[in-house]
Amino acid sequence: MHQALDVDHIVRLYRTYTNDLDRVRKKQRKLLAPPTSLKAQLDDLEAEITYLLLREAQPQTVVEIGTFHGWSTSWILRALHDNGSGHLYSYDVVNHVVRNIPEQLSAGRWTFTQGDVRENLEKIPDTADFLFIDAAHSASFARWYIQHLMPRIRPGIPVCIHDVLHGRRALPFTEGAVVLRWLAERENAYFTASRAHAPEIHARLNDVKRTLALGLPLRDSKDNPMIFFMLR
Repeated sequence: MHQALDVDHIVRLYRTYTNDLDRVRKKQRKLLAPPTSLKAQLDDLEAEITYLLLREAQPQTVVEIGTFHGWSTSWILRALHDNGSGHLYSYDVVNHVVRNIPEQLSAGRWTFTQGDVRENLEKIPDTADFLFIDAAHSASFARWYIQHLMPRIRPGIPVCIHDVLHGRRALPFTEGAVVLRWLAERENAYFTASRAHAPEIHARLNDVKRTLALGLPLRDSKDNPMIFFMLR
């Protein structure tokens, strides 16, 4: 994937994968239906953009740090299923995700490791070609993965990091502040559909979704702080 991550590119992905995304949304809606214990953390735009980037990138090795109840895990696995290849390696201190992922979705394409990822660095494959981070949101954790994980990841891969832009700017002394400063120092541009930070982009994508008959929300959310970038 060599294109810049901007709103025009994301719109093209929505148009390219409209039918697949519609089918996946219907399946994901069923995952949220009672009596599930699954609690969705990503809002619809964040989940869908992650899925779309995965479909485009066709990664063979995806690393997910932070699963919680498995909402992001299920979206990633749907994309790998639809790609017809790829394996997901997930890490979290809790194992709620295990009971929420359907076996037919995980079989043969998912490896889950329970424990503090900072103590399992050697278990993270250095062949990763897609990275998703939604774990501890402290500045210290961000400094850890910038110092220890990012150097193991090859440049040019898509990266998704949650809980960065809850407002117009990242709050001081947070994961978001550390990550955005790191990206700025590297002149590494990022994309976000955060309603708080980029309301015009947020509105445009929702307008596009409505024209594609993808506008019915899966879950109610007004907060979508994720950023997406190509690692430089």
